[in-house]
Amino acid sequence: MTTTRTRATFAPPITEARRWLEGVSFPPERPLINVSQAAPVAAPPMELRQHMADLALNEDEVHLYGPDLGLPALREELARKWSLAYGGEIAPEQVAITSGCNQAFAAAIAALTGEGDEVILPTPWYFNHKMWLDQSGVKTVPLAVGDDMLPDPEAAGQLITEKTRAIALVSPNNPAGVEYPAELLRAFFDLARDKGITLILDETYRDFDSRSGAPHDLFADPEWDKTLIHLYSFSKAFRLTGHRVGALMSSREMMGEIEKFVDTVTICPNQIGQHAALYGLKNLDQWLAGERDEILDRRAAIVEGFAALADKGWQLKGVGAYFAYVAHPFDIPADELAKALVGEAGVLLLPATMFVPEGDASGTSHLRIAFANLDRGGIEQMFKRLASVSF
Repeated sequence: MTTTRTRATFAPPITEARRWLEGVSFPPERPLINVSQAAPVAAPPMELRQHMADLALNEDEVHLYGPDLGLPALREELARKWSLAYGGEIAPEQVAITSGCNQAFAAAIAALTGEGDEVILPTPWYFNHKMWLDQSGVKTVPLAVGDDMLPDPEAAGQLITEKTRAIALVSPNNPAGVEYPAELLRAFFDLARDKGITLILDETYRDFDSRSGAPHDLFADPEWDKTLIHLYSFSKAFRLTGHRVGALMSSREMMGEIEKFVDTVTICPNQIGQHAALYGLKNLDQWLAGERDEILDRRAAIVEGFAALADKGWQLKGVGAYFAYVAHPFDIPADELAKALVGEAGVLLLPATMFVPEGDASGTSHLRIAFANLDRGGIEQMFKRLASVSF
């Protein structure tokens, strides 16, 4: 059988995990606790939904093709807000709006790499990044993180070859949850600049970072766009997952390459979704601050309540934004354990085998919990269920 682009990679992990629910029933008094996916399950706030409905009814142009690189007003507003937030200078012409952050990453890789090139990903990695590299004919070079779940720039430097085109980081991290310190991001930026490669920084979860102020100073570098490609998603901030709106920031020259990709794949980003993102940027700062407070409270609940699992031999390796990354104490591989927990505990989560290279031993002993859709009561119930199982 021919090894096609899609056969070069694995099946979507979230879709695979959902199949574990087939044939399993969950009684009303013990409903499923689903902590498998990092996406809001609630609809956008009512005022944003009303704005979107008004657009659909009254603005004919939202049903037509728009500019390949996105609405000029949205690009301008994002550039303005990011310049203020990060203490740098970002021009609207350095911003592209994409159909979700996954497309932003795909566009960046298409613009940076050719067949057989290499991109360094810290492991555990975000599986959709690995899937796209596989389908692009690009070799993924794994960079194992330390016990603190942080990657080492010096170790990354040892992996760079003449075929290396980029290092891709996610902070706050998916799947480990950890927030990369500003000095660590600066070290990776300096490494990429010195080696003549690109640093791709995915900040999908930046709105839920526990730190105040800018999480790094990379945009303050007057030549940031020669090294950095920044990725962002509106999905988590304004609950717009189904409308697929993301963003990419880089050099003006890079925008020409991104435009080719977008024009070929989707022609333009979703028009109503873009207008919703623009409305959110201009009007929902206070609402988003409340969302951040709620996520940080749930993070605190994970830390405070983890003793129920720690007493059973579990370890909390990383926590932040939407995620907790944990080591389990059982003599059973994580992929088998995750499947078994559906029936034994009524909990759906993902094994770390979905986030590491095949054969990586760390994958068998770790699990990812996406806790953002659980309140404190739900988190407590999840811990009770997990603490009660034995294998």
